[in-house]
Amino acid sequence: MSRFCVWFFLPLLWLTGAAQANVVVVLNSRDATVSLIDQDSYKEISTLAVGKEPHHLMATPDNKALIVASAVGNELIFLDPKTGQIQRRIKDIIDPYQIGFSPDQKWFVSNALRMDRVDIYGYDGQNLKLSKRIPLAKMPSHMAFSADSKMVFITQQGSDQISAIDLVTQSLKWTLPVGKLPAGILMTADDKYLLVGIMGSDYVEVIDWRAQKTVGKIKAGEGAHNFLPMGDKRHVFVSNRVSNTINIIDQQTLTNIATINVPGGPDCMELTADGKTLWATLRWIKKVAVIDVASRKVIKLIPVGRSPHGVYFNNHAPRS
Repeated sequence: MSRFCVWFFLPLLWLTGAAQANVVVVLNSRDATVSLIDQDSYKEISTLAVGKEPHHLMATPDNKALIVASAVGNELIFLDPKTGQIQRRIKDIIDPYQIGFSPDQKWFVSNALRMDRVDIYGYDGQNLKLSKRIPLAKMPSHMAFSADSKMVFITQQGSDQISAIDLVTQSLKWTLPVGKLPAGILMTADDKYLLVGIMGSDYVEVIDWRAQKTVGKIKAGEGAHNFLPMGDKRHVFVSNRVSNTINIIDQQTLTNIATINVPGGPDCMELTADGKTLWATLRWIKKVAVIDVASRKVIKLIPVGRSPHGVYFNNHAPRS
């Protein structure tokens, strides 16, 4: 083979290998980029330019696309969930800070944090159609759904509240005061309680959403922020930005059972399907941490862009 042929085929071989690798998608909020990382080698494959302030992401219900929400860019960017390559864009989705699909896949909800409202879209499996805009007090942040898809619960960082929106009537049902700067919110696997990360303090607030009242507090770390289920329907991670820790919470006993030290402001997380390796974005130091769950140790720090936020890979643990 000639020297020309060798140099011609090398890039093709690299691209083939990249396409077959397990790709980790990391959103660099302040750089308006996405970092694509080879999950096995921990090496960055490439960086993609996307809209301004990409904060959160999630797969479509059929897992054929990964949606990146560009909050300031006012658009949704659809990526191939296995390779990270851009498939298409939907523009004029105003301020999609956090996004979510109802369990029955009928509704797509977008929290417009800067606009102080929640936008509800009908979803037909491909397209989005705006159905209702519901104003809230201040800075709607994260969301969780009831198992029957009738309710979506929204934290409001700017007014220290959570609100319940009835998806059937598409109206605000109730609002409840909680701790300072509520951020992440998770429905427990039994659909009984809401867990709310109180970012302005050091605990997770436990809410009986049917009774509309707080029933407990779980001690966590300072800056309790976001959640990720471990896939066993019992345990869940909570990241603590200020104390630089990640806790493991037992959803049945509502207790904190373990602490992992993760310097750098841990935020969003993703867990491998075997439950052995946790990835966490580190908002303050432009890195992603790879954590061995069994030993509860950081085993790798991977450089990425500024203010990394959302993280995803296709071979993740179940979301419960």
